[in-house]
Amino acid sequence: MKTISIPTMEKTTRELIAEGVATAMSYDEYRTLVAQLAKEGRSTGPEQTAALTNYTQLNDRRMKRWDKTLKFDEKAVEAILAIEKKVTWLVLTESWCGDASPALPVMHKISELNPNISLKIILRDEHVDLMNRFLTNGGMSIPKLIAVDGETDEVVGDWGPRSETATKLVEDQKAEHGQLTASFKEDLQVWYNKDKGQSVLKDLTCLLLK
Repeated sequence: MKTISIPTMEKTTRELIAEGVATAMSYDEYRTLVAQLAKEGRSTGPEQTAALTNYTQLNDRRMKRWDKTLKFDEKAVEAILAIEKKVTWLVLTESWCGDASPALPVMHKISELNPNISLKIILRDEHVDLMNRFLTNGGMSIPKLIAVDGETDEVVGDWGPRSETATKLVEDQKAEHGQLTASFKEDLQVWYNKDKGQSVLKDLTCLLLK
């Protein structure tokens, strides 16, 4: 008996986004998850290593600090409060991602200021098909924020994995040394601490105003 092969229909980006939004976590749920994993010596994702556990624990501590100390100036707050169109920010990330720890608290604070901005978080390795629609230079770099119009469900922009300023630092490092060394990654975290989330805030405010 001849077997007839039925081609599978590839899901559209809109369908993948809808699936992501339907199963997404809130920021508080994500923070609870990361804190629990850090306590248990684990990380998100299928791969479990001592390094990923260490990064998860570092990120948990960093996000706790950011949640307490992050501040926006009056001009930024006014710009955020002025947004009248509803938008969903669907963010792909993982607990071990060093660039996510300074970025997610900024996203959360923005969404807290304006109820028209809905922040949803999903894990990259559970949504690979969607991640592959939003690659950065061919790579699955995270965090990746996908901005979706609240009325039309159309993608109106994306951001990530780093701010424009941090991206230049990374590109300069790669141009000079060919790779991101452990020492540079530590220096980048020091830079994030000095920047106090302001470069991410600037980028995301611009994204909202487009």
